[in-house]
Amino acid sequence: MSLSAVDVFSTAPQSADIEPGAYADRCAEVARWSEEAGCTGILIYTDNRLIDPWLVAQIVIQNTERLCPLVATQPVYMHPYSAAKMIASLGYLYHRRIFLNMVAGGFRNDLLALGDPTPHDERYDRLREYTTIVQELLASEGPVSFSGRHYRVRNLRLQPPLPRELLPGLLMSGSSEAGQATARALGAVAVEYPKPPGEYEGLGNRERAGIRIGLVVDDAEEDAWKAAWERFPPDRKGQIAHKLAMKVSDSHWHRQLSDLGRAASEGRSPYWLWPFENYKTFCPYLVGSYERVAEEVARYIRSGFTTFILDIPAQRRDLQAAGRVFRLALDKAARD
Repeated sequence: MSLSAVDVFSTAPQSADIEPGAYADRCAEVARWSEEAGCTGILIYTDNRLIDPWLVAQIVIQNTERLCPLVATQPVYMHPYSAAKMIASLGYLYHRRIFLNMVAGGFRNDLLALGDPTPHDERYDRLREYTTIVQELLASEGPVSFSGRHYRVRNLRLQPPLPRELLPGLLMSGSSEAGQATARALGAVAVEYPKPPGEYEGLGNRERAGIRIGLVVDDAEEDAWKAAWERFPPDRKGQIAHKLAMKVSDSHWHRQLSDLGRAASEGRSPYWLWPFENYKTFCPYLVGSYERVAEEVARYIRSGFTTFILDIPAQRRDLQAAGRVFRLALDKAARD
């Protein structure tokens, strides 16, 4: 959904959750739902359990007309030249713009398994160098040289060149101070796993800021909560997995969400962390009627958030409902 004031991305299903023979068709289906709903693009995850995100991006492009893949890009998996070459190659083949979701960490055990013990903040230094090289290769008409702590290239030229109108949009995690600083340095949208919207009020408008949320909405409040509990029932194994992940994670957003979950009031707020606490997803949900959830989204918009990444949709209706929520939210934000 690109509704003038905001960009909304959906999220592609994870290959680890789907049988191998069915994944390509399911991914193509979700991509078509996303385009039909007016999404700007679709996030494609990367980690050690999942198939290559660039191959998923090709599935998305081949099954849609305008939808932009938002490809999670992890420096430990690919040299910056290879990433730039992939973007330029997809631009050459399909004339489709790519967005990059630059990943500094991910799961710490994934990095250790790959022999990468780089500390949290230093990973953001590496990400800044990596992304700088990718950006310069894509934007430059001549050879690129760069000398940093983590990467060095000399007189490196990218062929085929990328048309300027296809230069990638840039997103990255902004939940830690290191992430926020790196996003500012690169001109990237800093994406947070948000707190309840009231906690941003009075803090001034953010710039180039985004959030990751899920939505469960219906005409009636009770119907929305019924659907939410049916989709995310209690899962003891998931709760144990969540606690184990907390012990090994050095992710700032993971700990922030866990702290918010412990501090949540007993009252029924639209802001819901139950799916996260049961290891079913990694973002907060907003649950309630269209009017109630739209008001919460409008509060985020008033605080300066202009990019929204939605959780993986279970069905076409999820994205259709999201479109209705964002149209209402934009109307509400414009009136205030």
